[in-house]
Amino acid sequence: MKANYVSADEIRSDFSAAMSAMYRDEVPAYGTLMSLVARVNDDTLAADPHLQARLAATDSLDRISEERHGAIRLGTPKELSMMRRVFAVMGMYPVGYYDLSTAGVPVHSTAFRPVGDAALKRNPFRIFTSLLRLDLIADETLRNEAAAVLASRQIFTDRAIELVEKAEKDGGLGAEDAAEFVREVLETFRWHDHAIVSAGMYKRLHDAHRLIADVVSFKGPHINHLTPRTLDIDKVQALMPEEGIAPKAVVEGPPTRKCPILLRQTSFKALEEAVSFIGEHGQWKAGSHTARFGEIEQRGIALTPKGRALYDKLLNDTRAVVRPAADGSNAAEYEAALETVFAAFPDDWNEIRKQGLGYFSYSLTEKGRTATVTDTDVEALIADGHLQFDPIVYEDFLPVSAAGIFQSNLGDDATQEFVASPNQVMFERDLGANVLDEFAHYAGIERASIEKCLGTTNMAVAAE
Repeated sequence: MKANYVSADEIRSDFSAAMSAMYRDEVPAYGTLMSLVARVNDDTLAADPHLQARLAATDSLDRISEERHGAIRLGTPKELSMMRRVFAVMGMYPVGYYDLSTAGVPVHSTAFRPVGDAALKRNPFRIFTSLLRLDLIADETLRNEAAAVLASRQIFTDRAIELVEKAEKDGGLGAEDAAEFVREVLETFRWHDHAIVSAGMYKRLHDAHRLIADVVSFKGPHINHLTPRTLDIDKVQALMPEEGIAPKAVVEGPPTRKCPILLRQTSFKALEEAVSFIGEHGQWKAGSHTARFGEIEQRGIALTPKGRALYDKLLNDTRAVVRPAADGSNAAEYEAALETVFAAFPDDWNEIRKQGLGYFSYSLTEKGRTATVTDTDVEALIADGHLQFDPIVYEDFLPVSAAGIFQSNLGDDATQEFVASPNQVMFERDLGANVLDEFAHYAGIERASIEKCLGTTNMAVAAE
């Protein structure tokens, strides 16, 4: 990259900030949520000096207040492929494949995010990006009509496309072009209150599935939520009503734990917003649409395949006892079952590590940095106080949790049955690239941290 080009990390940070400012203007409750999360995070750190020290030591403290993830829903393979190119300019790459048809949502998805340690520390902005599965719409006539509507729209400005092509050709963007790129791409995510379908067409799409109506009916995908990261999601959940925000009844993901795992999420219900539909004789017809909401997340440790298998089993076991109702009527019963069943998952960092359930980053202690070490056995180094470990943050998503958030915000009657049909091959073909395997990625981070530590101890031995 040329010296005068703006780094992808900086473009991503600028875009994240611009998106946050736009969403705050469009959805004022998001600003309220941001203030609440900041207060809870400050209180949590003040009450837990050890947590604050470990976050500071691993360079994770500063990033938490800046951390956001958003979500969009695209309609065509062409849109998905172009979005991949747009995010590449920001240093964001597709990680993981998620099939949400298993949970009654007709999409499959990936998460665009930075993948390198330095890039994540600079700004860990993520966009959970879903592609509508038109093949799951049973009504062939409606399926064809929806495809025609989607084929007629262009969700990116001409200038945004030109700047992506310029970045690809030249290997980057200068300051003026980078600033224009952020402004132009932001238009893709902006809310549009005028639909590109009639009220009748909207109703038919809505009856097939509310999410289908959301994807097909507008000129762009509009960001449907932005999510700050909290250090105590239970406290945020409890305080939201005091701020005039009604949270969903159940926090998605694992139960409250001393050692957080994977991802926990909650949200406030989607807003019913005034929109206009195409009417007769060039007139607009007033109506409403429900899509945008607020979400909060708490991130824990990334789990190994063994840990994830245990998590999935325990979640399934819980839902076999009681499945959370969309209206929250059995929330207490579900949360009690979740806590009971998940007692089988160790709640101690060292036990999680020894059982191979989670990924950790290893570093030398002060004693390890100053002593001459001859042993290169990790367990021995830990036992001798030369080596320490910190959980690697889970940067990705959970299909069941994502579907739970979708369903709670689409309405109590939104749950529908689709044939579970994961198709990663089709998704990657439409994407124009393979998605990164998150397990291999986390394993590589852990392995590199061990090799760095052992390399340092070996150097100490060689110096003798």
